[in-house]
Amino acid sequence: MKLFFNIPLTFLLIFSLFSGLGSSQASASGHEWEDTIYDRPEHHSNYTTEKDVFITMRDGVILAADVHLPDGQGPFPVILTQTPYNKNVSSTENLNEYFIKRGYAHVVVDVRGTGASQGAWDSFGEAEQRDGKEVVEWAASQSWSTGKVGLYGSSYRAINQLLTAAQQPEGLEAIFPIVPMGDMYRDILMSGGLVNTGFIPLWLGLVTGSGLLPPSYTLSDPIMGTTVLLNHTGQLLGFPVSTLSSAITGGDFAYDGPAAQLRSPLAVADQIEVPAFFTGGLHDLFQRGTPLLYEKLKANGVQTKLLMGNWTHGNYGSGLPADNVPALDQLALRWFDQYLMGINTNINKIPDVTQYVLGEERFEVQPGWPHKNVNAEKFYLRSGKQLTKDTPSSLEPSRTMLQQPLNGICSGSTNQWMAGIPDALPCTKDNRLTELGELTYTTAPVNSELRVSGPIAAKVFAKTTARELVLSVRVTDVAPDGTSSEITAGWLAASHRAVDESKSRFLDGENIQPWHPFTRAAVQEVKPYEVMELDVEIFPTNFVIKEGHRLRVAIGPSDFPHSMSPAPQLLNQFGGVATILNNSKYPSSIVLPVVEN
Repeated sequence: MKLFFNIPLTFLLIFSLFSGLGSSQASASGHEWEDTIYDRPEHHSNYTTEKDVFITMRDGVILAADVHLPDGQGPFPVILTQTPYNKNVSSTENLNEYFIKRGYAHVVVDVRGTGASQGAWDSFGEAEQRDGKEVVEWAASQSWSTGKVGLYGSSYRAINQLLTAAQQPEGLEAIFPIVPMGDMYRDILMSGGLVNTGFIPLWLGLVTGSGLLPPSYTLSDPIMGTTVLLNHTGQLLGFPVSTLSSAITGGDFAYDGPAAQLRSPLAVADQIEVPAFFTGGLHDLFQRGTPLLYEKLKANGVQTKLLMGNWTHGNYGSGLPADNVPALDQLALRWFDQYLMGINTNINKIPDVTQYVLGEERFEVQPGWPHKNVNAEKFYLRSGKQLTKDTPSSLEPSRTMLQQPLNGICSGSTNQWMAGIPDALPCTKDNRLTELGELTYTTAPVNSELRVSGPIAAKVFAKTTARELVLSVRVTDVAPDGTSSEITAGWLAASHRAVDESKSRFLDGENIQPWHPFTRAAVQEVKPYEVMELDVEIFPTNFVIKEGHRLRVAIGPSDFPHSMSPAPQLLNQFGGVATILNNSKYPSSIVLPVVEN
């Protein structure tokens, strides 16, 4: 069923790939990965690095760049990385020899207010976004540049690729964003109206901490070096603290509005016209936003691809190559060779969408995102902790749980939202400990595989004795030995239960991706003992429940340390008792996009 969404280096040898795809129509969409992985030999054995090349912005602020150039005669196409994590820190994103030795200049720039650059850090603010356009055009105009620029990098470095591309700078030809955010509010800062206490403090500390390293030019220019370092030190109480405190105390950042929209690539995606290859993870921080960005650009006719792996934010690209899917640098080389070097790399033979299949533990080419061949199937929460397709009766008893803010302290969600740091802990692979504080509903062992692909929605009828209620809704795969492996989850504060159907996604008449405004104006009062209809957006995924396994929905009162309510809401919910209803009048359920066999 259909898903609806309202919302030259000419001396180089040309390396072409061929597969079993015969017709141009078949190759246009890419139905499978080729057996041969694209690569080409190094043409440059050495390179030179010019440290701290100063680039002056329109307002006089100086950004510091490292320019890595292949040996031999240029000019060279440019791969540009913009980073807040200090270009002097050793990493392949700050110095990618794989690209350089194959004929690319790699330019790495500290964004303003970070690393060795002047200015005040404002995390994707207006000034930083305008810097991106100027830096691309600077790179395109240098004597060692062919004038063709591509953007590359992960996470923050992926997000500012999109915000830069939306400004359509001269010389920009292609981008390769790895694990980018789409919607600042819903993806990361305040998912479900709750403060992301698992990742945001760690991230803010990482950026500000890396800015406290003395610039490498301090000895040659002690005045500028000391000034920049003191300025970065003074910022410790600037954007990082003000943002977090605003969210925690219920200030402007606790609601969706101009500040979040300014920093959301989805808000400017219509202005992106260059080819974009997206890489995401099914357990990544931006599990929700990356495929939405792909979908948006694809609908606008932009050449774009999507690869979703079984990755958290800390291990994206791990395990590749696998199932003929190349390593990320090989994919990026193919992408940039096509658009920056003019080499025919048969881009159209790359499948449009490839996703890892949880449960089958392999990659699979998929017909679009969202999956084109899915039906909406509803499973009801039933008495006896059951999850069935049969509708409940009028006599089925409800269930209660204590509202406390520390449930989920070691779960699959913990691992995801702390970027894979707790990965070694067994309780992040088995949610049974977490489920002791949750209400679980489980199917019988399935007789045939249940394949699900895309966004999921839960409709929960609930009431509380308090003046706020938070729901955490997890979807897990229960193995025959009882292990409960978290697949995906969603969260919602009841005061944010308003739904804008014009921006929601429907499948077979069911709201399968509810869109909540999360504005101050849209807040609804939570009255004690009053039944509320709570539509919970559960982040998109791709999985199979194998024969003999069971599907589980676990509803809890919190998802710590991933998230906590802002202080005012926390006080309103603490100590309350929540009741989850599951009868014919209030048929709580979950809607899955089930792949047709």
